[in-house]
Amino acid sequence: MSWLPDDFVHPVYTPVLGTALHLRPIREADTALDYPAVMGSRERLWSIFGPAWAWPKETMTYEEDRLDLLRHEKEIAAHQSFNYALLDEEETAILGCVYIDPPERTGSDGEVSWWVVDDLVGSEVERALDALVPRWIATDWPFRRPRFLGRDITWQDWLALPRIS
Repeated sequence: MSWLPDDFVHPVYTPVLGTALHLRPIREADTALDYPAVMGSRERLWSIFGPAWAWPKETMTYEEDRLDLLRHEKEIAAHQSFNYALLDEEETAILGCVYIDPPERTGSDGEVSWWVVDDLVGSEVERALDALVPRWIATDWPFRRPRFLGRDITWQDWLALPRIS
């Protein structure tokens, strides 16, 4: 049984209201934009995602990031999981990401997390993304019980939940 309906079509472009930014599925071709975004915010991202995902490693190379984005691109095409890049209008910078994954832990039918680069923490952009993601998930995704990791449940509490077998 798939975690998404067979006829589900994932969004390919989502504007972030009140900004000149948008979300779209990340691609391997985005590595030149993704690598500086991730590594420029690596320490904070590790504090968020490290315990659960062991990401991003301090020693992550450009090539490792490229392979990771290639994996994401393939998973998106297969509807296995989704990684959306937060991009400026011209798509010259990645400013964050949104992850939409099948549940790993009991109690939800989709797990969602997101981040912005260090320079945007506490900004209008971060607030706009924080407001957008739950609305977007409610209106454009087929989940009945989405879980917002690090938002409606702490990562520590999520890690303590039973794994789905």
